[in-house]
Amino acid sequence: MKKPVVKIREPKAKLAPPPVTDPKLEALVREIIERVADKWTMLVLEVLEEHGVVRFTQLGKLVGGVSQKMLTKTVRQMERDGLVTRTVHPVIPPRVEYELTELGRSLGEAFCGVWIWAQRNLDEIERARRDFAGG
Repeated sequence: MKKPVVKIREPKAKLAPPPVTDPKLEALVREIIERVADKWTMLVLEVLEEHGVVRFTQLGKLVGGVSQKMLTKTVRQMERDGLVTRTVHPVIPPRVEYELTELGRSLGEAFCGVWIWAQRNLDEIERARRDFAGG
């Protein structure tokens, strides 16, 4: 059985919020992190960024694996937060389309760093997972 290798690294400067924060701002940041940490929100952001204006049914297909109920809940929360616009066309059957707002695009850009980080560290993460699982 191999002994685990312990690596000691120099401490890096940590990013931290200012020592005194506005409780209202802190609550908003926590809420937004909670919202975007939800996988459906991130996937909807990605689909709308790639495809622009998307009908509800097509959005569900492009996101994949999401129930209609969960997709409805996700886009409603995103609309409430100003991340998407919802346009209902008065036709039969009703046609509902979603599009990112500027605020939604800016959030997508902010979280683009997570994708870049994941791509850059994919091999190392997979290696760590194999090592953790014992092989």
